[in-house]
Amino acid sequence: MAVNPKKHEMPAQDPAVRAHNFSEVALGYTQEVAIDEAKRCLNCKHQPCVSGCPVNIHIPEFISHVKTGDFEGAYQVIAKSSSLPAVCGRVCPQESQCESKCTLGIKFEPVGVGRLERFVADWHNEHCTEAPVKPESNGHKVAVVGSGPSGLTCAGDLAKKGYDVTVFEALHTAGGVLVYGIPEFRLPKAIVAREVETLKALGVKIDTNVVIGKTLTIDELFEDGFEAVFIGSGAGLPKFMGIEGEGLKGVYSANEFLTRSNLMKAYRDDSATPIMKGGKVVVVGGGNVAMDAARTALRLGGQVSIVYRRSMEELPARREEVEHAQEEGIEFKLLNNPVKILGYNNPDNPRDPKNGCVTAVECVRMELGEPDERGRRRPVEVPGSNFVMEADCVIMALGTSPNPLIKNTTKGLDTQKWGGIVVEEDTGLTSREHVYAGGDAVTGAATVILAMGAGKTAAKAIDESFNK
Repeated sequence: MAVNPKKHEMPAQDPAVRAHNFSEVALGYTQEVAIDEAKRCLNCKHQPCVSGCPVNIHIPEFISHVKTGDFEGAYQVIAKSSSLPAVCGRVCPQESQCESKCTLGIKFEPVGVGRLERFVADWHNEHCTEAPVKPESNGHKVAVVGSGPSGLTCAGDLAKKGYDVTVFEALHTAGGVLVYGIPEFRLPKAIVAREVETLKALGVKIDTNVVIGKTLTIDELFEDGFEAVFIGSGAGLPKFMGIEGEGLKGVYSANEFLTRSNLMKAYRDDSATPIMKGGKVVVVGGGNVAMDAARTALRLGGQVSIVYRRSMEELPARREEVEHAQEEGIEFKLLNNPVKILGYNNPDNPRDPKNGCVTAVECVRMELGEPDERGRRRPVEVPGSNFVMEADCVIMALGTSPNPLIKNTTKGLDTQKWGGIVVEEDTGLTSREHVYAGGDAVTGAATVILAMGAGKTAAKAIDESFNK
């Protein structure tokens, strides 16, 4: 039977409609389409796609179950390796990981692994109401710092082996970047809550509003009877450019802007959290976070432009997110870079409420020069090319780094100059005995699936340390 050369398209809301709501953009496969897509899989003997998955999901095996309509069987295969399948099916960059290894992709489009994972997880969540069986306790206690993807993965893997696991979360809701960073229209928060509830059913305890390094220290966790600690506190400290005007009213870090919208629901009319709505919005940056911030600002009524210092070819965001942003009407002002943010000042009326508010962004045009140490052509300013863009709001989406709080309150914990925790690559073990770390707290801002992989690595190492 001939193989369909193209993967089945993901149904989505019409761009003109979705640009004005926060409902999920992608609508998911039907059962018939999922089965048809699964039949494109060649079931390769060497399974190269598995090597491209940071959590080593047995991809051909789960897809084989989908082919026959055994969707619950497919879910059980995924669940052996992943604690967050409904999340990964939505936000994992499969195109650069498992799908990039797909043999079918040599001649045609690769199998839609991520779309099938999402379908399977959603089918399970809709049809299966039985809670997972809580394993028998093995008598060991482990603390997990942070309830983002690395922390939840580590907690889930340990709970399945009978460990008494408590996750400490600084915010009032569990999920980490999954709830404060990724917008509702890409990842509905009800899905994250469902995944968290599944972990709770396995015995994982979630303790919110606890800031490790302030409310409790790592040392105090050990004093409280925990025998090992995993640090998955992420990288929530935003970066700025250091240019004039970044302190003006209307300038946000992407972290703040997205947290106000995603976690505090500032887009709702009944929200008590203020956020800039409408006006001309300039988003600085070209990664996935920049796309999230720009598309959120658009849904809040803004006229949005993305300013990025390189060209479209170097844009680091996922192609799908860039295409969605373009379809929704967001303008891309590429090969440009801000040099100054301008503000309103009325010297005749110091009490004018507009004083100190953003009015414009001065930019300079760029051109691409020689490649840098990572092989990307270095952006170089074009002398005398400065121009001014009107703006009411500026969102800096320039990346993040780990918060120094844990580093500064934990003796003997080695870190990089930029703040990342130093760990053994194969175990996640830090310089402190029985203290492990993974995810963005180690690598800096990266993907959800890489953080999950680090959580799995640490969970395996913790378990082996108790079973030598």
